[in-house]
Amino acid sequence: MLTMKQKQVLKYIESYKGKNGYPPSLEEIRRYFKLSSVSTAHHYINKLRKAGYINKRDNQPRAINLRDESVAQIGIVGTIAAGQPIEAIESKAETIAMPSRELSANFDYYALKVSGDSMEDEGIFDGDIVVIKKQSVAENGQTVVAVIDNNQATLKKLYREKGRFRLQPANKNMLPLYRKEVEIRGVVVKIVRHLNSDKPGLRTLDLFAGIGGIRIGFEKAGFTTVFANDFEKTCKETYDLNFKTTKLVVEDIRKIGVYDLPEFDFLLGGFPCQPFSIAGYRQGFKDRKDRGNLFFNIAEIIEARRPSGFLLENVKNLKGHDNGNTYRVIRETLEGLGYFVKSKVLNSMEYGNIPQNRERLYIVGFREQRYSDNFEFPSPKKLTVKIADILEKDADEKYYYNGKPLYDRIKDSIKKEGSVYQWRRKYVRENKKGVCPTLTANMGMGGHNVPIIKDKKGIRKLTPLECARIQGFPRHYKLPTGLADSILYKQLGNSVSVTVVESIAQKIKEAVQA
Repeated sequence: MLTMKQKQVLKYIESYKGKNGYPPSLEEIRRYFKLSSVSTAHHYINKLRKAGYINKRDNQPRAINLRDESVAQIGIVGTIAAGQPIEAIESKAETIAMPSRELSANFDYYALKVSGDSMEDEGIFDGDIVVIKKQSVAENGQTVVAVIDNNQATLKKLYREKGRFRLQPANKNMLPLYRKEVEIRGVVVKIVRHLNSDKPGLRTLDLFAGIGGIRIGFEKAGFTTVFANDFEKTCKETYDLNFKTTKLVVEDIRKIGVYDLPEFDFLLGGFPCQPFSIAGYRQGFKDRKDRGNLFFNIAEIIEARRPSGFLLENVKNLKGHDNGNTYRVIRETLEGLGYFVKSKVLNSMEYGNIPQNRERLYIVGFREQRYSDNFEFPSPKKLTVKIADILEKDADEKYYYNGKPLYDRIKDSIKKEGSVYQWRRKYVRENKKGVCPTLTANMGMGGHNVPIIKDKKGIRKLTPLECARIQGFPRHYKLPTGLADSILYKQLGNSVSVTVVESIAQKIKEAVQA
């Protein structure tokens, strides 16, 4: 009987070899599990070898081999609806291979192709294959094959309620089914992901997701988000308000198991920029809050899961931080994992058609060189959107400085409508380019950090909704009414320019589908 840690080591070896074609070294196992020494990794390998799961040749590098194991052929007997029930169809024209050790000799198994998206929040997508353990009973919350209404089969989570059964979809857009009688024909024990071709899929992992700016850009380009994570609890209210599926998981990324993440094709991450930002402490990897080192958690996920590619976003200053050493470490780390890396600083007013002077570094990587060769960053776009185009017609009085202490100090310097100004503690500065200066998280720290404009009613700061528009969020994007403006300003300042990300995502999609 393997311990939990031994199972994790075995799973890591299997996954690593499946992705790379060769096994990990003892040093790679040590680093991945953060073991104290290589001898500890060797201890786990010996346990797995004695248990019969692996072979290892002594004194040779990468000499771990998985033991040949018997394989069971599971019949794919038909299609199961992950949506509205359909007639149960059975045929055994196809099979799927599974290691015998993953199956119990005391049960029978069969497989079904999934049709529909009602279980997508459980990681079961249209076209996938589910392996079913035959049984006529199930516990509350298990995903089952349920037959209802004269031989209509459906895949749902089962719950027993007073005098009836609830068949619950894992999709916020769908309603549960209620029946007094349900025939259970088995429970799901394994999901086999379906890929339509040899081209990479378009499933994304949205890390350091904030309020979903990167996600919106990629989904507009045709990608699908399968997991979203951020550490900030207040982001969840804004994020979940705007996305019906794949809600935000609030947790420290360092506490999420690499193999607990769903299958994905591209990793997306606007990892914390404060350690590298001109507006932050500029401490980089030595950041006192350890935010700079979160990049290495991204690298661990990429190393273990080997996605087709990634997009990372950070401040322009990252390239020059510590005389270029910080960016060199990041690039060499990613290239050392076997990825082809390209990066470029893009200004939102030049590449996103939004009136904001916001320069950000975008790092794109591909596992295969042919996709990297196909990829080019987007070309500049003519700026046609003006500040006046995004302003609210009737902003709340609370945003105006009229009659407040600061008003007398700024009124003579803020004269033009259509321009954006900043209060610099002792003087007012106008943006001569006719655009908004970079929105920052400092807007949420109080004082007068929010850019200022003049309209027909007077002098005021930009509203949170206007900041969202200046970041390129779509008009239908909603802001929670229950959060303080200071929190919303911080969220929007920490976000990305959605239209720039969308342009990059489209180029990534074109590169892998060419």
